[in-house]
Amino acid sequence: MKVVVIGAQWGDEGKGKIVDYLANEAQIIIRYAGGANAGHTIVIGEQQYALHLIPSGILYPDKTVVLGAGMAIDPAALFSELAMLNERGIDVKGRVFISDRAHIVLPRYIQIDKERDAARKKPIGTTGRGIGVTYSMKSDRDGIRIADLSWKEKMNELDASDRDYLEPYIERLEAMSIDLATYVSRHKNAQILLEGAQGALLDLDLGTYPYVSSGISCAAGAAIGGGVGPRALDKVLGVFKAYSTRVGNGPFPSEFGAGSEDALCKFVRETGREYGVTTGRPRRCGYLDLVALRYACLANSIDSLAMTHLDVYDTLDEFKACVAYRVNGAVIEHFPASVEDLNNAKPVLLTFKGWKKDLSSAATYEEFPLEAMEYIEFIERFCKTPVDIVSVGYDRKETIVRKSPWAKG
Repeated sequence: MKVVVIGAQWGDEGKGKIVDYLANEAQIIIRYAGGANAGHTIVIGEQQYALHLIPSGILYPDKTVVLGAGMAIDPAALFSELAMLNERGIDVKGRVFISDRAHIVLPRYIQIDKERDAARKKPIGTTGRGIGVTYSMKSDRDGIRIADLSWKEKMNELDASDRDYLEPYIERLEAMSIDLATYVSRHKNAQILLEGAQGALLDLDLGTYPYVSSGISCAAGAAIGGGVGPRALDKVLGVFKAYSTRVGNGPFPSEFGAGSEDALCKFVRETGREYGVTTGRPRRCGYLDLVALRYACLANSIDSLAMTHLDVYDTLDEFKACVAYRVNGAVIEHFPASVEDLNNAKPVLLTFKGWKKDLSSAATYEEFPLEAMEYIEFIERFCKTPVDIVSVGYDRKETIVRKSPWAKG
């Protein structure tokens, strides 16, 4: 069985925790897109792990993880991350593989990335990790892949500084290299978890272009970067927060307050630890945008949803969610492609009653306060998609599963 996990908002939804939790029942975890611009935080008891390139399932000792064909891989960042895991007692030997079709991030791409964004009249707010430049080089057919490291003619086309940079990594990268399509075919009966990066609203085609990532972060990307065809994907799970966040520039119709610095924003940011894992930047925060979430469900054939950070609302008397937009005097209920319309959109908000209880003490969904259930069930009706998993804390054990995506049917 092959299950895809994607972010259903603008990234930072808590995919790392959900993938880590679901990986317990998988044999193989494939990260199919993105690069070191992503950041996944895993909390296991007193231990916290910040991962950027390595799939979250690596923390289980019996799992195999793969960096997929759609990824942009910075060798220095990769081996630094592997060293960190080894130092912390996670044995990664023989458990980490890389698709030979994955592209490589070179140091000069990182500098170009920073300079290019700074030169824009309206900067996108990239992480400056060279990912966009790598994908640009890929589409220009000037990039370099893992498979090209043994191609002397191709390597000779690179600058001397590029070759010098790659030289210490070539043998190690080639030792980890696999033909991903063949590998997946040989493990066709395995439980395979395909892990996305960023979120559906940052997808190059489906997101708030041009304020998007450069890769494919939608569910379809799992087929492109995961070594399988689309008909081989069994289920798509979308991860979303009980509210919305965004890093960098771009439209955000449900953002809290003027300049995103009002009291509610500060409360959510501090309670939810809303700072970028990769950059440390404070995230912009806002009401749950149900219009955008419903669009993500439709555009990605999301079968079920995983809700995170619901516990952030534990102490509030009431809170709100966005159920429509008011654009130029008209109320609309769809998610427009026009950035201008999104920038001009004012959220139409619906108020929900708070529960004033600690959700982390609940062991089952039935133990949730009625008000929390009503919020979840409203989301299910609005998006026409079940919320099958609810996270009520950072630790693995603080996860309520109503229905596992591994369940048949």
